[in-house]
Amino acid sequence: MRICKAENDEMSQTEAINDLALLEWQIAMGADETIGEEPADWFARSAEKMAQKAMQIEQAPSSPSQPVSAGVLPRPVQKTASVAKPVTTSQDNVGDARKLAQACKSIDDLIKALETFDACALSRTATNLCFIDGNKGARILMIGEAPGRDEDLQGKPFVGRSGQLLDKMLSHIGLSRHSENPQDSVLISNTVFWRPPGNRKPSEAETLMCLPFVNKLIELVAPEMIVCLGATPTQRLTGQTKGITRLRGRWFSYGENELQVPVLATLHPSYLLRQPMQKKLAWRDFISIKTKFVNIA
Repeated sequence: MRICKAENDEMSQTEAINDLALLEWQIAMGADETIGEEPADWFARSAEKMAQKAMQIEQAPSSPSQPVSAGVLPRPVQKTASVAKPVTTSQDNVGDARKLAQACKSIDDLIKALETFDACALSRTATNLCFIDGNKGARILMIGEAPGRDEDLQGKPFVGRSGQLLDKMLSHIGLSRHSENPQDSVLISNTVFWRPPGNRKPSEAETLMCLPFVNKLIELVAPEMIVCLGATPTQRLTGQTKGITRLRGRWFSYGENELQVPVLATLHPSYLLRQPMQKKLAWRDFISIKTKFVNIA
């Protein structure tokens, strides 16, 4: 009897290990939802979402570029669980994004513009726009790569595990996104504002499409310091082409002449979760943020 019980326990443990391995594989493949008790009509949900977007376009003030004609309902796009290929872009689309961004006079204008901007295909597969979080008057602007699952659901950047780690690191140097005091607060954004399917890396075309809005955000916030979390924002804002492990800890400059803003390249929190031994390097970078912050205070 004891032998049978031991064998059953061993089989149960093996099954649990196999189930865990299968779950980890599904997460790696981009699966982020379980099967519900009731069937879901994704065609109806997609049509409803596109109808809401069309209504927002009709109610929005006129802008230099309208991606969708007012009163015309775009064709619903079915969401799929497969990982979509990176979208391509054209100079016309990037030019439209630049004109739309330049017409914005405030951060609220930027948000309204992005809510109706559908030239970037990521906006058609994502659940929510994830643009900014934190104090709009903050002296430090932090820019990451792209939203993940938790960010897509909540409509805010850096709210998942990597965001929790970022908050802890900021707290140790006296900063917080939740502070109402601009002196010790941060504003957080990304290089793209919609979740890429399957949490893949955003393509060059997608980051170039969103870059005019990033540039306009920097212009409106006028931060005293920019912190780039990862290779993608560092390369887009500084023109560097090397990997983040060779760029981290270095200070660069954004802008020209008297409008130059110091830019620090550091490791993305999600990378630190995968490579915990590298946290010591990121901590050195955050210490330099604190030192530089005191100097410019």
